Amino acid sequence: MDTPAHDNTATPARRALDALADNTEDMAALHTLAISEVLVPVPDDVDEADAADPAAVALPVIEQPGGEPTVPVFTSEPAMAELLPFVHRYRLVPLGALAAQWPADDLALSIDAGSPHPLTLTSEGVRTLLAQA
Repeated sequence: MDTPAHDNTATPARRALDALADNTEDMAALHTLAISEVLVPVPDDVDEADAADPAAVALPVIEQPGGEPTVPVFTSEPAMAELLPFVHRYRLVPLGALAAQWPADDLALSIDAGSPHPLTLTSEGVRTLLAQA
């Protein structure tokens, strides 16, 4: 049961995802999303020193059912805990900064997977839509 303290719809990034569910070409929502900070889970195999290094962010990569490697990020702690309850460390990263340095390979980005309005972008989509902020 959701309580007001766990209501992740209040964040600007969450509202942007909801708006994009209705209109995928909503440039204001894309801009809001691009300037928002997201929670990037820190992989278990990353030590504390590397996890705290502000110059580097280790991307957690999971395999989607179709085999596409995907990096999950979240707009709030409750959204992350719902899908990845075992994750206890994360970094707050501006989504636009993450997108500006996105790898050129076929690595997708999934924002709030498991929520009512998730957004998954291809590698090209990440670089072209979100790096413009």
